[in-house]
Amino acid sequence: MAPSFSYRPAPLNTIRPGLPNSRHFPERPIDTEITPAFSTMTVDKANVLLIGCGGIGTIGALNLEVGGKAAVTAVLRSNYEMAQEKGFHIRSCDHGLVEGFRPSSILKSVPDVEKECLKPFNYIVCTTKNIPDVPPALAELIRPAVTPGHSVIVLAQNGLNIEKPLISAFPDNIVLSGVSFCGSHEVESGEILHEDYDEIFIGPFHNPNVEWSAQEAAAKHFVDIYGAGGKTKAHFTADVGFSRWRKLLYNACLNPICALTDLDTGRIQLCEAGANSLVRPAMEEIRSAAAACGFDLPAELVDFMLTLDPIQMYNPPSMQVDLRKGRFCEFENIVGEPLREGLKHGVPMPTLTVIYNMLRCVQWRMKEKKGLVEIPPHKDFTNTK
Repeated sequence: MAPSFSYRPAPLNTIRPGLPNSRHFPERPIDTEITPAFSTMTVDKANVLLIGCGGIGTIGALNLEVGGKAAVTAVLRSNYEMAQEKGFHIRSCDHGLVEGFRPSSILKSVPDVEKECLKPFNYIVCTTKNIPDVPPALAELIRPAVTPGHSVIVLAQNGLNIEKPLISAFPDNIVLSGVSFCGSHEVESGEILHEDYDEIFIGPFHNPNVEWSAQEAAAKHFVDIYGAGGKTKAHFTADVGFSRWRKLLYNACLNPICALTDLDTGRIQLCEAGANSLVRPAMEEIRSAAAACGFDLPAELVDFMLTLDPIQMYNPPSMQVDLRKGRFCEFENIVGEPLREGLKHGVPMPTLTVIYNMLRCVQWRMKEKKGLVEIPPHKDFTNTK
């Protein structure tokens, strides 16, 4: 079936002239061999449920649909009416101009597969913010859609230890890690600006209740369907821990420092105090914590991650966007977990300790604004009687 949206590919340099479509990550070797998996999916399209169609989720849905090997049901919240009426308008460095994009199906809430007698989902892809200190928990949010022993849960989310509550809640299901490097924002409702090439690293979180061969096969199959359109770089990696610690150099350091200072990634590079007195020390603390946990991050990754976004892109990373829009910040898994892991192994982490506690304060302020924190009423201290 032809897509129901207008797809006008543009040269890759239309939006970002002169930049190669590759990051050349300094990292351990990646297993790029794709082996056949899930033979029951090879004839029909994979049935994919995607939770969260913001900047990252929309590009993910587009990649899956364009590849022709998946049919995506997207769960939308604030932008549901817009998507129903006119679809997404996307300007993308990978895809060009895409107008009126809609996934195969869109819903307002997570479906209950059993009650609604729906076909089980092969994959449930989670691209929502991971905010464990603000309910509902992700496991409870997706529970109605999970078919035990069948649905593969793909956590295209940031941070460490995010798989633990999912494996606990769904012990018979495969849980995959998706580490994404993709600069994409919903600048207005339904308006997606995708300026930084999409590259994703997929691998299994180890679930001791499931055969490793099945976990590996599920990851390789998802790499296949995600990259089938040829517009993104999708890699299989069995080294999930390394991939996640590597991204923390950006996400636990540059991301929160930009948010707290309200300087985007271009301006933080231009600001000597920001780049050299805050970001670099934080990145070195992450390298030390990673090493204590068995993951050797090459020293050159510090400069690489600091300059990952070109200065003149003036890119606000996700935490900065969230704070500007008055949203909760997903800092516990991104900053709190690596900090706790490092301290547990005796690694001094003074910069990240300050960053983490400043983020806790900002989150507390946001909770107060949203009525989740009660404080005593203001008292007039000018009355001397």
